[in-house]
Amino acid sequence: MARPRVGVAVLTMGTRPAELRALLDAVARQDEPASRIVVVGNGTGSLPALPEGVTGVELPENRGVSGGRNVAIETLRSFGDVDIVVDLDDDGLLVDTDVFRRLVDLYEADPRLGIVSFRIADETGETQRRHVPRLGAKDPLRGGEVTTFLGGGHGLSMPMLDRIGGWPEDFFFTHEETDLAWRALDAGWKVLYAPELLLQHPRTSPARHAVYYRMTARNRVWLAKRNLPVPLVPVYLGVWTLLTLARTRSLPGLKAWFGGFAEGVRRSGGPRSPMRWTTVLRMTRLGRPPVI
Repeated sequence: MARPRVGVAVLTMGTRPAELRALLDAVARQDEPASRIVVVGNGTGSLPALPEGVTGVELPENRGVSGGRNVAIETLRSFGDVDIVVDLDDDGLLVDTDVFRRLVDLYEADPRLGIVSFRIADETGETQRRHVPRLGAKDPLRGGEVTTFLGGGHGLSMPMLDRIGGWPEDFFFTHEETDLAWRALDAGWKVLYAPELLLQHPRTSPARHAVYYRMTARNRVWLAKRNLPVPLVPVYLGVWTLLTLARTRSLPGLKAWFGGFAEGVRRSGGPRSPMRWTTVLRMTRLGRPPVI
């Protein structure tokens, strides 16, 4: 079989032109070049000048992480020569030049590999706890199969996307990775955390976004409603409500969170397709049952 081909997708809102150019230069330095590179301007108006060979797509409005990445997938799919979609944050940086080659090696060795999560570390080499995709994880260098992945840098199998569909458009941002991972697992694909694949990324807090609390709560409700067997929906949401109450010190944040929770209950986040109980068991064996 032919070696899998990489297509790179980068979303930008036009606020980080220097970081975007540095990332694209790092992509160009990879010792296994990408077949295609797509930059999606998410409501930017106009994109900055892009290097030769990079396809720009300008969206008239911000469609969020989910919507923008779906546009990137469709653009890459239209070329007909992409087997692995690599999503990269526009303020990330590929420090090593062999990331794509090692990623392709992983996919070439395992046809059931659906998602590969990169390790995210800041300029000092430190990985935040929230960037290790497993419960109770203290060692960011321990790889293996997991049940979710990191949005900042990852690979997605195009055959997997053809089978399960793309990102949950209504989510806009937060929890879209978990929704995609759960659907992939339920369809029999593997999700792998590969810490040897590094994306350097500035240290940030998800709460920097003004709508973080509302969307986190709303999308968590939608995640449960879309994907979980009926008996697990109240368990999952009850556990996360208790965790939120214990962790959140901001009263305005809590108010926004409960407003988002109510919005998630009232509104639909997309079609429901509950996972099989065998998938629940598989996730439990991987260390993270879908109740937390």
